[in-house]
Amino acid sequence: MMIVVALIGGLILGILFFGGLWLTLKRTLGSSYVALWLLGSSLLRTAIVLTGFYYMSQGSLLQLLVSVAGFLAGRFVILRLTRQLEQKQAILTEISQS
Repeated sequence: MMIVVALIGGLILGILFFGGLWLTLKRTLGSSYVALWLLGSSLLRTAIVLTGFYYMSQGSLLQLLVSVAGFLAGRFVILRLTRQLEQKQAILTEISQS
């Protein structure tokens, strides 16, 4: 049961980390405080993920590895979602320009 919890927790951490990265990069495009956004976001995302891994592993290497696998799966979820979102935005931009 704890293995499933570690997998789901890692997936959530991956979605938070990589989704936060994507949002940060989107926000910095129009900001005059790019370095502050990147540094703050990086520190916050890293602190959340490391804390999550610490509590999910509970001293078990297997649970840590499973949560890291979930974390990587979260990366692929965010890649797919952001790619679809950007394709839809590109189509809407083309439609509005014609």
